[in-house]
This record gives sequence, C-alpha cells and structure tokens, in this order.
Amino acid sequence: MERLDRQVDAYIGWKRDLIREITRYRSWLAHNRLTSEAVDARLERALRLLRTDHITLAFVGEFSRGKTELINSLFFANFGRRILPSQAGRTTMCPTELFFDPRSERSYIRLLPIETRLEDAGLAQLRRMPRQWLQLPLDPHDPTNMTEAFGQIATTKAVPAEVAIELGFDAQALEPADVPGKVLVPAWRHALVNFDHPLLRQGLRVIDTPGLNALGSEPELTLSMLPNAQAVLFMLSADAGITASDMQIWQRHIAPLGEDTEGNLFAILNKIDVLWDDLAGEGFVQESIDQIRATTAQQLGICVEDVLPLSAKQALLARARNDEALLERSRIDQLERLLSERVLAHKERLIEEGVVQQVLSLMHNSQQVLNGRLERITEQRNLLDERRQGSGQTLLELTARTRHEHNRHHKRLLDLKTNQRLLQRQGEQLRVAIRAERLQEHLGRLRRSLTGSLTTLGINLAIQHFFRSLDQDLAALELEAQRANKMLEAIYRRHNEENPLHGLDAPSFRTEPFLRELRGLQHKADQFRRQLKTLLTEQHALTRRFFATLVQEVIGLHARVRQQADLWASDALTPLLQFSLEHKQQIEGHMLQLKQLASDARRGELLARYVDELQQQAAQAGEMLRALRRPSPIRRQHKVVNLVGLGQAERAGDTG
Repeated sequence: MERLDRQVDAYIGWKRDLIREITRYRSWLAHNRLTSEAVDARLERALRLLRTDHITLAFVGEFSRGKTELINSLFFANFGRRILPSQAGRTTMCPTELFFDPRSERSYIRLLPIETRLEDAGLAQLRRMPRQWLQLPLDPHDPTNMTEAFGQIATTKAVPAEVAIELGFDAQALEPADVPGKVLVPAWRHALVNFDHPLLRQGLRVIDTPGLNALGSEPELTLSMLPNAQAVLFMLSADAGITASDMQIWQRHIAPLGEDTEGNLFAILNKIDVLWDDLAGEGFVQESIDQIRATTAQQLGICVEDVLPLSAKQALLARARNDEALLERSRIDQLERLLSERVLAHKERLIEEGVVQQVLSLMHNSQQVLNGRLERITEQRNLLDERRQGSGQTLLELTARTRHEHNRHHKRLLDLKTNQRLLQRQGEQLRVAIRAERLQEHLGRLRRSLTGSLTTLGINLAIQHFFRSLDQDLAALELEAQRANKMLEAIYRRHNEENPLHGLDAPSFRTEPFLRELRGLQHKADQFRRQLKTLLTEQHALTRRFFATLVQEVIGLHARVRQQADLWASDALTPLLQFSLEHKQQIEGHMLQLKQLASDARRGELLARYVDELQQQAAQAGEMLRALRRPSPIRRQHKVVNLVGLGQAERAGDTG
C-alpha cells in the first residue's frame, strides 16, 4: 500500500505543479500584454481538467470471490478489522461507490432503496434527488460505528418471487426467505460512501459491484460506470477456477471494454492461500500458482502478466498485525505495483496529451514573441551605438522597415479572422450533421416503435433502425469533418511556409472516438436484445430502465460531439491567431520604443532598462517551459527525459 500511496501522491503533486505553472503563465501573459480571450479560455479548460480529474477502479466478479475483502485490505486495514461487510456467502449485493467529497463536512453513507428499480429513473437522475436516499453518518474515529454503518449495505429484505423478478432479479438465484414463497433481495439498489481516506482524498474512486445478477439488472453499471473506469479488476477464486458464471460476466460485461480501456483490464486470482502447502514446499506452491495463472490467462484471452495471484484475506491480516513476511507472501504488492505503473501511467499520458502539450505550444509561441522583442531592442541599442560612431543608418530606415512589417502582420491577422469566419461556418455544418433536433426525431421514432411493438422482432427492428440512423448521422459528420480538416490544413500549411522556424500542426477534428463509443453502446443493446424473450414476459421494469439508460448515454454522446464541434470551430485557429496577434503587438511596442528613442535624450538608459526587463521575462518563460516539460512521475522513474510527440513546438527548441 505504501507504494501505491507514494505513486498517487507523486501523481497529485505533478498535477499541482502543472496547475501552478499554468496559473503563473496566465499572469505572465497579462504582464507582457500577450493575453487574448481565446488563449485564456484554453488555459481555463486545461486548469478545469486538472482540477476535476480522478481515477476510478472498478472491482467486478461473482459473489464470494473476495472483492470486498480486497477493498478492505487496500483501504481499511488500519482499522484492524473488516469495515466493509465481508463474510462467507452473498454479502455486498448492492453496488457501492467509495470516494471523497471535499464539499461535505463529514463522512456519510447514502443508500438508495431497491424499490426505485420499479421506476424509469436511472442512477444519474436519482443522484440529483437527495430525498430518495437514506443518509447514515460515518465516524472514521469509531471503528464500531463504521462497521455497523457499512453493515447496512448488506441488509436484505423478503419479497414475493414475482416482485423480485419485477425488480430485475433471477428468483432462482436468490436465497429463500423464512416465509414460504418469498426470497431475499438486497434492501438497497446503490450505495454512495463519502469517506476521508488519503487515496480517496487524492481523487481515487472505487466501485464495488456484486455478481452477474446485479450487472445484468443495473444497466447504468455496464453502459456508463464500467466503461468510464480507468481499471477494471475482475475477481476470480484460485480454489474454484473460472466458473460458467465467471465466464459469462467476462464475455458479456468485461471483455468488450478492452478496446477503450487500453489494456487496463486485469484478472485478480484471489485466495491463493488455499494452495499454500508447508509440507510440499514453496517450489510446489509456486508451480501450482503459475499453472492456474497460465490457464486463467488462456481462458480469458489476456496476457499472463495481467493475471495477478494474491490473497486478500492474508493481506488484510498481515496489515492488521504488521506482519511483513505474511504481507509479502500475500502478493498484494504486485497489484499495487501494477496499479501504480499501468493505471497511473495511462492517466499521466492522457494529461500530457490533453493538457501539457497544448499549453507548451501556446507557451512556446509566447516565448518566441518575447525573444523577438528582445532582438529588436538589441537592434535599437546597436543602432544607437552606431549613430554615436557616425554610422549612416538612420532611425527613419528602421522605423519604415518596422511599419512595413506591422502592416504585413496586420493583413495576416485580418486574413486569419476571415479564415476563422469560414471555419465557424464549417463548424456550423458539423453541428447541422448532428443537431439535437435530429436526435430527438430518432428517439421519438424509437419510443413510438417500442410502445407499439408487441413482438421481439418488432423491438429488434426498432433498435436496429435507431442505431442505423445514428450511424448515418455520424457518417455525414465524418464527411463534413474531412472538408473542415482539409481547409484547416491548407491554412496551417501557408503559415508554416511563411514561418518555417515557427511551424505548427493543424488540430484535426476527429470522429473516431465517438464512433467507437457508439459501437460499444450498440454492442450492449445487441446483447440485451438477445435476452428480450425472457425480459418481455417477466421483467418489464428492467426493459424500460435499460432503454431509458441507453437513451441517456446516447444523448450524452451526442452532446459531447456537438460540444467538441463547437470547441474545434472556435479553437482551431487559436495558435495561429495567437502567433500573429502577439507579433503584431510586439511590433507596435517596438514602434513606440522607436518613437521614444527619437525624442528622448535618455534613450540609452531607457533601452538598457527595457532590455533588463525583457531578459527577466524571458528567463521566467524559460523556467515555466522547463517546469512543464518535466516528465511525469512514472516517466521520471523510467528515466525518460523528454515528453513524446510534442510536435513542432518541441522541435523548434527552447531558446529561453
């Protein structure tokens, strides 16, 4: 745990440094009269992304695989007891989220009654309805209070079998109640746990999901929460191997996530302590673990390195007793190492690509402008010295040359603003291709078809037509994006030809991520359709809830595409506008200096003072560039010195 704590601390510290340097850069831009509304908006978005970023770990698996025990060993071992309910049988039948809410004055558990499953409202809507939840206070300083409060998550209630079916459960898979004809269902649909833990405080979030039945009956888990997790830990038991229900969970809910999680799916082979055999010796134990690990990897179709054998029970016991030897034998350190090296490395790479590189590009432009100012002032000083030595060159010549350059940059800025209006119109075409009204038309047809269809075939055709319509919209968007990207590339190509030392890469509008996300939703819908025969006759509420959740996910996807189109249209030319505007401002400042130089008898002293100021500002720019270029914590560990793919801004070099 110490390793994971240390790595998360380093990650948070790195983000804090980035926030500090970006904030410093904004002040630096204002001081040097280089700021603009577009640049300030981009920096504000970068800061918001850094401040709201978090890491989500999802623990998934059938009951009695040790998910909750592993969470106890990772987060609650310091209490010396099991805080989350974890005993034999089905304990956590209620999906549970652990996080830290800095806006709340104290820790709490919020519980959502299971009866809300009979409504169409999804979890996202219900989160905004506090009256629907039961809130229990948590006292982190009182382990007994913590145990009792967390114990509420595992409570059950007896209901008739037909009610259990309507709530979305498979009645045959539930435990019978003491009353004939009734079965036990979880009392709560979802649990939110706000808890002040060092890792949770740093932005880590944990999702503990029950087995197959809960995943199948809570659409938001599989449509939204699991796909958005940075790592999915699939729990298996070393003593049972992969059962039929384990494989069903993997194939139906976990394996399809592989494309979007970029290799962050892991199988946890828990309970390896059942293989410990003091008489046979460590060699035999190791061979047994290696064999079951290889078999598990083969069955799941993943790398052996992504199957982690460990004992959550022994890890919890070792931490409660401070037993280092037992802790090492539990192998939980391998999981912590993997989480720190793979999951955090993935997050660091996203921040480098989404924040650091963009800010570096802006900052490099600003530094070049300041260096240009310094060169011009140096030229003025040299001119002054030459005049004193009787040189024939006059201030008039320099002023005329500067005015000509100012006119050129002014014209270039006007051209860019014309191009920006063209891009805005192209952005409007992007928005037309995916306008909200068109989505509402698709949704209206889908609702009418689902309401009017009494057969599985009719519902299947309605869903297929809905996704076909969305596909056609995104295909139209792709055509418009290709036109927009070609236009933008031509504008950037002209800039790069005119300014070979300050080349910039055109930011293309990409539709591939949205297409992948739509394919994922369609895959989930296809899986659900295959179960429709049973669902139509027994689980009407689940069917309504699934489609309500699916619709919300599609609406969210559509909104993100439109937002991205808006951002692209407004930001695509920002680097070029910044470059031209800064150079125009620089030349205007230079012309003002020339005017003062011609009239002020103390011009030599003024120039010297101005040079000192510019050198100080250039030095600050160099410091900020070096701070932003500092590798992320994982890269520093691996002794990687430079960020990858910084584009033209990096190739131009750092002259500060």
